[in-house]
Amino acid sequence: MYGPMTYKRSAGLLLFRRTGDGSRPEPGNGAGVEAGAGAGVEVLLGHMGGPLWSGKTSGDWAIPKGEYGPEETPRDAARREFTEEIGLPPPEGEYLPLGEVRLSSGKLVTIWAVEADLDPALMVPGTFTLEWPPHSGNVQEFPELDRVAWCTPEMAQNMLIPSQLPFLERLLVLLKA
Repeated sequence: MYGPMTYKRSAGLLLFRRTGDGSRPEPGNGAGVEAGAGAGVEVLLGHMGGPLWSGKTSGDWAIPKGEYGPEETPRDAARREFTEEIGLPPPEGEYLPLGEVRLSSGKLVTIWAVEADLDPALMVPGTFTLEWPPHSGNVQEFPELDRVAWCTPEMAQNMLIPSQLPFLERLLVLLKA
């Protein structure tokens, strides 16, 4: 599906909601997201499912996203992947482009933010299969995301996989404007 110098592409949606409290959340680790920068805002993140991520406590949460091919637009892929990973329809509303980030693997990730509220208890995660333990011949099914949660930007800074931090920072800049 992908040619010799063509890299994989991935797209997703970063949901945010305004909490209206205006309080200043607890500061993060001091890098990246400025303390209080997202006061009154929360973002929806998903904890990556499967045995490789179980038991980890930081850098193992992600923006719901997934790969797509040349026959699909990035925005359509972001909406489809949201449904596949969360099990709910993508929210309607204004899609704010947060741009792209090229990973060290070469994969190009494109994310949109959309203001919406969602009850994490309603999530019905999509699944994937994996031979586990490795080389055992035992194929098991695991959730793509094993849970989702609303987080302050400072919490998200410590929870997100590092390659996705630029999207959080870009959202906070957009919301300040």
